[in-house]
Amino acid sequence: MRHVSGARCVKCGKMYDADPNVTTCSCGGILDIVYDYEYIRTKLTKEKLAARKNPSMWRYRELLPVEEDTPDTPLRVGWSPLYEEPYLAEMLGIKKLYVKDDGLNPTASLKDRASAMAVAKAREAGAEVIACSSTGNAASSLAGNAAAAGLKTYIFVPSRAPKGKVAQLLTFGATVISVEGSYEDTFELSKAAIEKWGWYNRNAAINPYLSEGKKTVSLEIMEQLNWEVPDYLAVSVGDGCTIAGVWKGLKDLYGIGFIDRLPRLIAVQAQGCYPINRAVEQNRPWEPMEENTIADSIAVGVPRNPDKAINAIRESDGLTVEVTDEEIMAAQKLLGRTCGVFGEPAGVTGTAGLKKLCEEGKIPADASVVSVVTGNGLKDVANAIKYAGEPITIPGDMDRLLREFEERGIRP
Repeated sequence: MRHVSGARCVKCGKMYDADPNVTTCSCGGILDIVYDYEYIRTKLTKEKLAARKNPSMWRYRELLPVEEDTPDTPLRVGWSPLYEEPYLAEMLGIKKLYVKDDGLNPTASLKDRASAMAVAKAREAGAEVIACSSTGNAASSLAGNAAAAGLKTYIFVPSRAPKGKVAQLLTFGATVISVEGSYEDTFELSKAAIEKWGWYNRNAAINPYLSEGKKTVSLEIMEQLNWEVPDYLAVSVGDGCTIAGVWKGLKDLYGIGFIDRLPRLIAVQAQGCYPINRAVEQNRPWEPMEENTIADSIAVGVPRNPDKAINAIRESDGLTVEVTDEEIMAAQKLLGRTCGVFGEPAGVTGTAGLKKLCEEGKIPADASVVSVVTGNGLKDVANAIKYAGEPITIPGDMDRLLREFEERGIRP
């Protein structure tokens, strides 16, 4: 890979060759893929990119750590819509708001981007089996992308994983291990199994290529905005891999001269589980927390990628905010009723945090903001119905319908 310089430890700075099986540093630190920006500048221009017909994350190959002859993965991952939402922007009291609906990826979450990268690197490594631990979305995305590529998967999920996500896993043919315990228990069991059987490791905190897949969401956002950088970019935070990837993509674009400034990140975590935000706010090392939130995809009490996430928040002069489960579900309804976007609880947490910051007067009225919805609401319909309410259930009788409307104050 001529455009890739290597993999650097974020803790000690040690460099490694960018081998497809590279994991963590000997010091225990997480690795970051390093690119030769000067070389990439000679190969990629905005005009060349605009002429491409490929509507997927693989349109950015010059900024991705794959070999030239590595084929695109089978599912069409990426190029999800970016909607301008003037009505919601007015409600929040800001100049411009864009919503990136990444729940429209093949398995309905942003994590398809990481899993597509995992499949590509597994192919380069000659692997036939991929495994991971997950609260749900990473698991279903891996199972779907691997199935399309003819690879076997072993998936470890905590027993609290929503049924919709488990259904995806089983439908995609994964061998699913439901672990009675926390996400930390799940991760440790998957780690031990991967070491025992030598499976390709899709765990995002172990595999440095995964955030490279996730960063394509910010590459797309910037291209969809015609390279006009927003003031803020809001994203929900769990393990830390997504916000780290978002920041990496922005820095890559800045490094090759495609954008002339960087936005401030808004890191949003659930009030019931916010170890990364707490570390930033208290300016001290992160500590484990309980996993007490309905937003299962970000219920990570022991984050495995805290260093990159904390660095991203600090480097961007970012904002941190925590939201309650009630604020998360209110944001789900708000996005649905003003934008027609149905996000799962973790997927709308970024918007919930943005709303809270706007109400607290911490976002300027002339600001432009992008909020990333990371997962589709169909992943967790039980909580959606619980908070949105049940339908009106009546016999097929017009008089009964009229009576129900009158009693409920509904005026057609």
